[in-house]
Amino acid sequence: MDFATARAGLITILGAEIKDKRVLSAMARVPRELFIPSGKRYLAYEDSPLPIGHGQTISQPYIVAVMTESLELTGSEKVLEVGTGSGYQAAILAELARLVITTERIPALAESAEKVLSALGYKNVTIQLTGNDLGWPKEAPYDAIIVTAGAPTVPPELVEQLAIGGRLVIPVGSEYVQQLCKLTRHSQSNKLEDLGGCRFVPLIGRGAWNRENFKED
Repeated sequence: MDFATARAGLITILGAEIKDKRVLSAMARVPRELFIPSGKRYLAYEDSPLPIGHGQTISQPYIVAVMTESLELTGSEKVLEVGTGSGYQAAILAELARLVITTERIPALAESAEKVLSALGYKNVTIQLTGNDLGWPKEAPYDAIIVTAGAPTVPPELVEQLAIGGRLVIPVGSEYVQQLCKLTRHSQSNKLEDLGGCRFVPLIGRGAWNRENFKED
């Protein structure tokens, strides 16, 4: 399969909605097929989520683009990603930010993502294995936080890790369908915006869903 041609075609489609050219250029540079199990790689440039094992998915490219664009990255930021998964979103962020810290609770996913990111030469991404705690407070505050799983509400634990003026993008809603929300932190009151509907796997941890309610494949 000609992945380069398929990738270029997807970027053209995304360009009808995504206005930040830096985001589109980053996605044009990252080979999504390498973050997908070999048996599904022929679907790498379909605009749809795909399973990556352990009950997790690699997000739809359009959603990746929308979430990344909403972070308003300029290249100088320290970014936190909650939910490494395949590592694809972390790679996109690494193209656009100074430093990316990404957390994952499933060891096998953290290991596979690290292998791909290392093979691609990313030096500004650090994967941290976490348990029930959300985020990575040791490195806070962050200029931007992106959460790649759905929460019942915006977790205060993550807002506290966000710098004043920082942006947090997170799916919020039920276990099955959410609204993509963007929170901008201010010293007095925070600004919350609705970016539209989406569907993510549940965010597990304190301030989110109870891990015992969900099974991993």
